[in-house]
Amino acid sequence: MRPALKWMVFCLLFAILTLISQLGGLALIAALFFKRRMLVFLTAYALLSLSAIWIAPVVSNRVALPCFSDGPLKVQSWIYCALNRNYVSPEVKALLEDLADATEEAYPRTQTLVLDGNFPFLDGFPLIPHLSHDDGRKVDLAFYYRDASGYRRGSIRSPIGYFAFEDGPSNCPPKRLSLRWDLAALQPLWPRLEIEPNRTRFALAFLAADPRAGKILLEPHLKTRLGLASSKIRFQGCRAARHDDHIHLQL
Repeated sequence: MRPALKWMVFCLLFAILTLISQLGGLALIAALFFKRRMLVFLTAYALLSLSAIWIAPVVSNRVALPCFSDGPLKVQSWIYCALNRNYVSPEVKALLEDLADATEEAYPRTQTLVLDGNFPFLDGFPLIPHLSHDDGRKVDLAFYYRDASGYRRGSIRSPIGYFAFEDGPSNCPPKRLSLRWDLAALQPLWPRLEIEPNRTRFALAFLAADPRAGKILLEPHLKTRLGLASSKIRFQGCRAARHDDHIHLQL
């Protein structure tokens, strides 16, 4: 491979790894100085990611949410943890823990699942594909789901908690250049689970009543369907991604 092409490939990989994990680009640079580059990359990435758990609270005031516990609060997928997307401010973590505990107390054995949080470092660093999630003060939550037998603890419709949209009316006109994806081809692939209304309504009402919560983004048809009236629960607008597959919370 020609040197110029190698440099272009390296720059592309660096950009991709940095955008999806923040620390992957640094691990790639470290691997350049060794022959067994894949092994060094994986080792360096693991060390950087583990170090962030202790460094981020000091440097950027962000803490990691639990990935492997089976308690009332858990990051939904190991993917978010592996890509360092499970960081929030201590205030957000405390609010999520209070939410999870209150929901479990009201509905025993309930598990609250967290989706995308933030990267461990640097305010303003984008968390693709979100328009925000860049300061530790935003986080996404999965809906609670049920099937014919009742509430399904820890279950979601899509593998990553996103893109399994709920049917409902929308006033947004169709546009080609928009983050408001419908992804119609994917919808038949998801399991036939329904939003569990009691837990989801309780969680949203809890967050809306808590003074620490500043804004909750949810599609209007779900707000109506769940009988919620708080002004904190808002429509995100037609330019942003749909919010009838998850809940967006920010301080």
